[in-house]
Amino acid sequence: MRDESPTEYCIASRSPEQTEWLARHLAPKCAADDTLLLSGEIGSGKTAFAREFINCLLAEWGLRDEVPSPTYTLVQTYHAGGTEIWHADLYRLNSPFEAVELGLDEAIDHALCLIEWPERLGGLEPASGHRLNFSIDASEEFGRRIGIGTRNPEIADFLAALDGRIPV
Repeated sequence: MRDESPTEYCIASRSPEQTEWLARHLAPKCAADDTLLLSGEIGSGKTAFAREFINCLLAEWGLRDEVPSPTYTLVQTYHAGGTEIWHADLYRLNSPFEAVELGLDEAIDHALCLIEWPERLGGLEPASGHRLNFSIDASEEFGRRIGIGTRNPEIADFLAALDGRIPV
């Protein structure tokens, strides 16, 4: 059973490879009905994280697919075994109602969802989602801070063991 309040972690990423490492190691710990809410400014690593996360899940089934940014299509869907995966980029939405028109509210109930710009969901944002906030750390060439809030004990234990650093 998941705790009521999320546990918060801050992870430093110093390269795209470290961000991808984090995605590869978080993907197997997520369930078919989990939602990852990816916030952060443009260029902070949200899409790179989502792309590697999805590729990792597809690879578990011997699948390979191009994982483009859904900036213009709004939603890309994939199937990994029995798991339906939705990757949504809500940057261009004007209201939460548009997310409902896309079927995202229903997908959140049954699919593994990665949602970029989740603040566009307004009141539809699921309280149980894993929150990942990507920010640029200007003190390093590719410095990123990834704040992660989760209620999942397995993910929390994994993040606690990292002690804020990715070992790559």
